[in-house]
Amino acid sequence: MLRMLPFLIVLALWIWAFIDCLTTPEEEVRHLPKVVWVIIILLFGEVLLGPIAWLVAGKQRAGTQRRQAAWPSGTAGHPEYERPRAGRGTAPDDDPEFLASLKKDNKRHEDMLKQWEADLRRREEDLRGKDDPDTGGRG
Repeated sequence: MLRMLPFLIVLALWIWAFIDCLTTPEEEVRHLPKVVWVIIILLFGEVLLGPIAWLVAGKQRAGTQRRQAAWPSGTAGHPEYERPRAGRGTAPDDDPEFLASLKKDNKRHEDMLKQWEADLRRREEDLRGKDDPDTGGRG
């Protein structure tokens, strides 16, 4: 029975970490998506790397939440690196400046294309003129 104890401890920790990860709300999962944590726990559970990684880095613990609440009132309960920004950026398709820059770039690219096409036509005409014996080209 004593020989089975290490195996049972590893198995119990593996199962506990897997169930804990599955039942943890998405907001409390840190660093990686929840699905990735489940895969890590399952793949590296036999050597305890997955469950230990989940315990150390995967789940936001109650002590972490209490520490955040202890920050001064000017930071609204968040340390500087986690404080929500007041001037959140908008999505690119909602940003009028970004859309205007796209229109400007599109216009510039259309102008460049027209210049290239005109240059190509001019070069083709020059080549046709050199090949045509009536216009005094080679021949």
